[in-house]
Amino acid sequence: MKFEKIHNKGQAQIFENRFLESLTKGHPAVIWGMYIPILSYSLYYAYTTVGFSFLKITSVFFGALFFWTFFEYLAHRFIFHLVAENPKTQRIVYIFHGNHHHFPRDKQRLFMPPIPSLVLATILFSIQYLILGNYVFSFFPGFMFGYLLYASMHYLIHAIAPPFKFMKPLWSNHHLHHYKDEELGFGVSNTFWDRVFGTMFDIKKEKVDKQKVKDLMFDK
Repeated sequence: MKFEKIHNKGQAQIFENRFLESLTKGHPAVIWGMYIPILSYSLYYAYTTVGFSFLKITSVFFGALFFWTFFEYLAHRFIFHLVAENPKTQRIVYIFHGNHHHFPRDKQRLFMPPIPSLVLATILFSIQYLILGNYVFSFFPGFMFGYLLYASMHYLIHAIAPPFKFMKPLWSNHHLHHYKDEELGFGVSNTFWDRVFGTMFDIKKEKVDKQKVKDLMFDK
């Protein structure tokens, strides 16, 4: 997914059809507003209808939130950066993630857009229900809340400097992933799994290229 030129203006054109193209864009507020009622009702259902205790719901929720971080790492490393010779597969990878590396300042595609997001979320819910049964009503909200935090963190990394000093390694890890080596730095919401699997940049030894970092930041 190497590009000869990284575009700092505009955005990739995914589809020629204007309607389909509009479905590839989303705003953080829309995605949060869409999911919070769904996830809240799922937790409510787990408590009132399924009969889970508050402790059980909380435990499963946070367990799912942690599981999301692992899922995030695997998806980014092995799906979003899949190397394929098949043109159709290459196009799918580009639609899902390649366009972000090509146009890193495109803030309309840092969240998965509403309709594709709901379709994928429905598939994931169905798979989780088959595996977990009624536990899904606590697990799915935690998993999807993890996604919302991940996407929001990704948005912030491309929008502002790290607000706290302890967050600087997370910011640098992602910036370096963009402009230095796409085979390292797969964690976006955290660096835990990068450290576990040895794909973390050595932040202390890396010299920050301020211009390249600036090129990754969109205008708010």
